[in-house]
Amino acid sequence: MKWGVLVGGQGTNLRALLEAGIEVVVVVSHRQGVGALDIAARWGVPAIVLLPRDYPDRAAYGEALRSILADYRVEAVALAGFLRWLDPKTVAAYKNRILNVHPSLLPAFPGLDGVDQALAGGVRWTGVTVHVVDEGHDTGPIVAQCPVPVAPDDDPSRLAARVHAVEHRLFPAVVKAFDAGLIRVDGRRVEVAGAAGAFPDHFLWGGGEAKQ
Repeated sequence: MKWGVLVGGQGTNLRALLEAGIEVVVVVSHRQGVGALDIAARWGVPAIVLLPRDYPDRAAYGEALRSILADYRVEAVALAGFLRWLDPKTVAAYKNRILNVHPSLLPAFPGLDGVDQALAGGVRWTGVTVHVVDEGHDTGPIVAQCPVPVAPDDDPSRLAARVHAVEHRLFPAVVKAFDAGLIRVDGRRVEVAGAAGAFPDHFLWGGGEAKQ
């Protein structure tokens, strides 16, 4: 499956996807000069900067994004640090084929700064969620989650490092399962099928149980 990866930061999740052998055919960034663009260049993946300020509104930006994805014959989309809200037409064009990785156990702590929100909330556990993107903000069906403990002496840097380490394992695992046709989305329910032991035990998969 041909993937387009949307980025806006250092690109560590992009690198994790590439190292896992995901077929990334184009990278699109909403920011200039970010590390993700350097990673794309090192891997020989075409990278395009699409700046929101160059478009009059979200709909026009979405149209330009869809044009790029169509040019590269993208079949599915992964959001990896892309801090833009996709417009409804883009979500519809890739319905149930857009995955996002988020640094919390959704629905807790949606939006920006999930790690900071967890620390401010005084929780003992946070984690990572991979979900299907819908028209809301981090509201799409949950595909997989992995918990991360919050230590009493954690600061944002220490907790973020552990959360990112989990992201780099969970996101590629989900994308590879999606690639293999093992993930089915039915409304709010996500089913993950596969042989027993195909997925790490500490990943909590979907709204349904893993099936043989």
